[in-house]
Amino acid sequence: MVKLNENIRILRKRLSLTQDQFAQQLGVKRSLVGAYEEGRAEPRLELLQKMAEVFSISVDQLIGKDFSTESPTPPSAIDYARGKEVLVVTVDSSQKQNIEFVPHKAAAGYLNGFADTEYVKELPHFSLPNLKQGTYRAFEVSGDSMLPLMPGTIVIGEYVDDLKNIKSGKTYVLVTQREGIVYKRVFNYLEENGNLFLVSDNRHYAPYQLSASDVLEVWAAKAYISVQFPDVADKADVSVEQLAGVVLDLQKEIIQLKSKK
Repeated sequence: MVKLNENIRILRKRLSLTQDQFAQQLGVKRSLVGAYEEGRAEPRLELLQKMAEVFSISVDQLIGKDFSTESPTPPSAIDYARGKEVLVVTVDSSQKQNIEFVPHKAAAGYLNGFADTEYVKELPHFSLPNLKQGTYRAFEVSGDSMLPLMPGTIVIGEYVDDLKNIKSGKTYVLVTQREGIVYKRVFNYLEENGNLFLVSDNRHYAPYQLSASDVLEVWAAKAYISVQFPDVADKADVSVEQLAGVVLDLQKEIIQLKSKK
């Protein structure tokens, strides 16, 4: 007999999420997650749907499949490649690759059309003379989570064809199934638990982790275009010491997660 509470606990641990982190993603209290995992309460359909989205499975699988008999794939065996053979690009009259621009209002459409040649052809495009040879795409930043870069800034990223090449502490545009298109500072823990940690330069936003299976595309930030010049005082808001503190906290969390397994 399938036990829903055990499925919830097993799948949460596979994502290396603490009960508190899982509760935050669901928008409920940690104590409620504990009650679900101990079988003292059962989540309603709406919450089951949210759980299924986090686990990247269907509700039917969540309530009907016995995950206790299934051996999870070790992180070392997961394929993190996002090969260029599946990347859609356009070229100009001299066969030089364009830089396609994805404005904020087109972000939702890009999630469905990033692999569609006709869709990509319809995106605005331009070129820049100072970028080395490579494949680039431009994305409009929304929100203030990456100050001093202001909302409306255009970040130009170079395509990363393997998630293992992500360098911890650098900034990237990630195209994801669950979070949409996000621009964050990324810390690579793929070898440890198959996840990436996403950190905002604006300390008012909490870091969170993302499963590699949720990532569709990654673009390493190489340049940006903005009509607003960053203020010197704004730059002081994000110091090396602060970022080092974030990394230390994340490392401590990894150690704690490993000790709970």
